[in-house]
Amino acid sequence: MTAASTRKSIFLHLAVVAVLFGLQFVVPDYDKLTITRIMVIAVYAIGYNVLFGYTGLLSLGHAMFFAVGLYAAGLPVYYFGLDLPLAFALGIGASLILSLLIGVIALRTSGVSFMIVTLMFAQAGYLLTFHLTEYTQGDAGLNLPASIRSFGFAGITFDLTKPDVRYNLALCILALAILIVFAVVRSRSGRILVAIRENEERTRMLGYNSFAHKLKAFVIAGGLSGTSGATFAILFAYVGASFASIQNSIEVLLFTLLGGAGTILGPLLGTAAMVYLVDKTSEFTTAHLLIVGLALIVLVAWFPKGILGSVRERWVKWIP
Repeated sequence: MTAASTRKSIFLHLAVVAVLFGLQFVVPDYDKLTITRIMVIAVYAIGYNVLFGYTGLLSLGHAMFFAVGLYAAGLPVYYFGLDLPLAFALGIGASLILSLLIGVIALRTSGVSFMIVTLMFAQAGYLLTFHLTEYTQGDAGLNLPASIRSFGFAGITFDLTKPDVRYNLALCILALAILIVFAVVRSRSGRILVAIRENEERTRMLGYNSFAHKLKAFVIAGGLSGTSGATFAILFAYVGASFASIQNSIEVLLFTLLGGAGTILGPLLGTAAMVYLVDKTSEFTTAHLLIVGLALIVLVAWFPKGILGSVRERWVKWIP
């Protein structure tokens, strides 16, 4: 990538963050809440994209990292009244440790075996949430009380019951996730990940430790997904077992494919498109999933590499 392309890429990402910041001043409260939810879930998809889009590893169990971040942050707050910043850090730390441990095992497999191993780990985690129903309340979940939904930082009090506060905190987390992935993709390690995706055997022949680089991608992906889960628990005051289900793993794959795997902003675009498509069609019909399915077929037909991926392939080659 040339210096000019790098400048264009930086400007594009800054512009997206700036637009998201400005939207809060012009959209109604309902849309503000929806965009907040999109930004939080997009962090999950951006993390998954590091593993799938850039490294070529298809995981069917990534919901376990979102869920461990969700529970590791939410349960200590609910039961022990832990400070929210500490709970947030705990959620990220737990997801990083879990992704490292599972990555060491799962990455010894490849292809279909890798998909099955990650799926089995995720299912074990999902069943564990029901085994511990006494503490997790299963699908019913737990709602964090409003009395513990504020925290102080640098002399400023953040009240998470206020939509504007939630919106801007979600935007900060999203911007940080984009920055991290941009730095990874533009680095030497990022180029090695792409080489592994294209031809792992040749990458190993060139002397690179593919296992170590894949493990790095796995931990980054798990950490960002756990960050998304911890953010969701704290901003929306809810933890529930549905977030650990295989459906949550399939949805993040769908968001990534729809927006464009292997592009930094593709998962954000895919998440926004899918959330709004479901929300708007469900307003006037109970058969909204049929309409969503037809829309996805059309999109895949016209944009086989996702929306942003196809735009990059056909017109804007410098999109990272």
